[in-house]
Amino acid sequence: MTFWIIISALALLVGALLAQAMLRGRLNDEHPAAFDLRVYRDQLKEVDRDAARGVIGPEDAERIRTEVSRRILAADAQLQAAMAAGPQGARAAKPRLVPLVMAAVVVAGGVALYAQLGAPGYGDLGLKARIAQAEEFRATRPAQAAAEAEALPAMPNLNISPEYKALVEKLRVAVTARPDDLQGQMLLARNEAAMGNFKAAYRAQEQVLTIKGDAATGQDYLDYADMMILAAGGYVSPEAERVLRAALARDPENGGAQYYMGLMAAQTGRPDQAFRLWNALLRKGPSDAPWIGPIREQIEDMAVRAGETRFTLPPLDTAPQQAPLAGPTAEDMQNAAQMSQDDRQEMIRGMVDRLAERLGTEGGTPAEWARLIGALGVLGDTQRAAAIWAEAQTVFADAPGVLDQLRAAAAQAGVAE
Repeated sequence: MTFWIIISALALLVGALLAQAMLRGRLNDEHPAAFDLRVYRDQLKEVDRDAARGVIGPEDAERIRTEVSRRILAADAQLQAAMAAGPQGARAAKPRLVPLVMAAVVVAGGVALYAQLGAPGYGDLGLKARIAQAEEFRATRPAQAAAEAEALPAMPNLNISPEYKALVEKLRVAVTARPDDLQGQMLLARNEAAMGNFKAAYRAQEQVLTIKGDAATGQDYLDYADMMILAAGGYVSPEAERVLRAALARDPENGGAQYYMGLMAAQTGRPDQAFRLWNALLRKGPSDAPWIGPIREQIEDMAVRAGETRFTLPPLDTAPQQAPLAGPTAEDMQNAAQMSQDDRQEMIRGMVDRLAERLGTEGGTPAEWARLIGALGVLGDTQRAAAIWAEAQTVFADAPGVLDQLRAAAAQAGVAE
């Protein structure tokens, strides 16, 4: 509240100063003939002084007096005609409303603009400080248990019949008696989630992971994280983050895990990372993927927070379509075989440049980033390959499995640490 009081006071002060300046100009406005009269009268006095000092002769002085007097009469006639047309006060009073309106526009426009673009209460920090602050918040953010305690209880599923509830209760009893029953734990996890009992659901899914051991898939871990996040009211806790990383380690292309990693980045003050992850998923698709809808609902706001001023939401029917990789076709390869070494290198470099431009503006899959790093290494452009590898580490900082894939490409290009 103090912030808004100070900002409003400053805006009112600026508006008042502008209005005062404009009103002073309006009130001091006068007819040009009045100004001319003052000038001509000063000229008559100057002629008398020059004649007394002998600077000009009597004849020249009389001639100048006659000319100036004629001009005084003409200016006075113009002034009298203007006054007869209407009082000067009435002419000056009408525009007084204009500065007041402009002052109001300045105040209201400034407050509205800041309400849309500003962040009251948020310190004016540099990028490095903001990133450090986000990392600190991420490291100290609430744990799963604390988030569950603060989360609103899930809405009960009113469509569940008493018979279904009775069957789920029997399943609970059976699974309690046989905790190593994989099929029973999987059924219990799904049915508890369907009833809105997400805490019980992720406990059952945790047992599924224990039973499967090394055979657990990325999807198994994603289901576990999904239930944890739902139990915490949509919050990605440190425990859920570790589960998501385990999912990506087993399946780097897991879209659901990547979506949640983007959500975690958004929740911890890194909208830039969230935007890059979501933008790549949005363009990769498929259109019926469960994460496409949530991304489309949030990505425009995330783009604003990330400073991506040129982002436009793709139409729904084209959003999941991934742009074709800018690489050589069979015809290109046939033509390249007939080129000179320099022409062949130039053609390949042009394709690499197009790929780099697309990844920089639209994002892409980890495989495309790896292919770009490798292609630059083949071309001998190690400096640029190192720069792309450094950028890729920022883009996929929350996906260690993806970084391993990219690190292999960087090592092949000779630019890995």
